Amino acid sequence: MRYALALDLVDDAQRIAEYERAHQTIWPEVRDHLRAQGVLDMEIYRLGTRLFMVMEVDPAVYSAQAMDAASLASPVIQRWEALMWTYQAPTPWTPPGTKWVLMDRIFDLGSQ
Repeated sequence: MRYALALDLVDDAQRIAEYERAHQTIWPEVRDHLRAQGVLDMEIYRLGTRLFMVMEVDPAVYSAQAMDAASLASPVIQRWEALMWTYQAPTPWTPPGTKWVLMDRIFDLGSQ
């Protein structure tokens, strides 16, 4: 199963460069956490300050609620998220208290 999510970055060239450097090699605990939650692959793209994430998950393992709970229970993941939030900003459409927001698929070539 594939999910597409969006988030913004703080509009600061130095912070954006730091964010990109942080993602060149993420912390091993973050990588292992994602895999343990059923995330098979993840890519993040950037255009200006807008981020677009594609996340491939194993539907037999992945649950957004379980991943949120596991993230909250992990001090390392909480430190990573706190660090990332210094670079990130909610989109204008992001509900309060959330970061990455699911995007609606509006086109699928395979169904045409």
